[in-house]
Amino acid sequence: MADSPDPDPRGAERTGVLDRVLHLATLVQADMARFQEETGLTAARTHLLWVLGAAGPSTQAALAAALDVSPRNVTGLVDGLVASGHVTREAHPTDRRAALVTPTAAGEAAVAELVRSHAELADQLFGGVAPRDLAVFARVLDDVTATFARLVEEAAR
Repeated sequence: MADSPDPDPRGAERTGVLDRVLHLATLVQADMARFQEETGLTAARTHLLWVLGAAGPSTQAALAAALDVSPRNVTGLVDGLVASGHVTREAHPTDRRAALVTPTAAGEAAVAELVRSHAELADQLFGGVAPRDLAVFARVLDDVTATFARLVEEAAR
């Protein structure tokens, strides 16, 4: 009996692309693990520092909203960053109930290094990509990310 033709000849192409995306995710995870080992900063603490670097001193409530996590989760992250010397909690100048999370000199240095290494990696990965190709890649990546986020949300219901 002859093999029946694939009802969707693009199916193999799609799964091949998914395999490459999954490989990229594995590489990103490995790089993040290396970064954590070198710096002692978890991905979540790094993300908080990144947000703090962009926003400046912030309340924990503002950080929780920016990170889309619970205030309790932010408390744990800030506790860890206080212990590692990356941030301090200071009295809020106008709200006695709130504290400002403020980067220390070590925190500011970490943020500056994050910004530098982020720009360097972007240049290494995409510096040789034609602007038109990069725009198409960005659009497709946005579409795929939105679709995946929707699928994850639907699966959680």
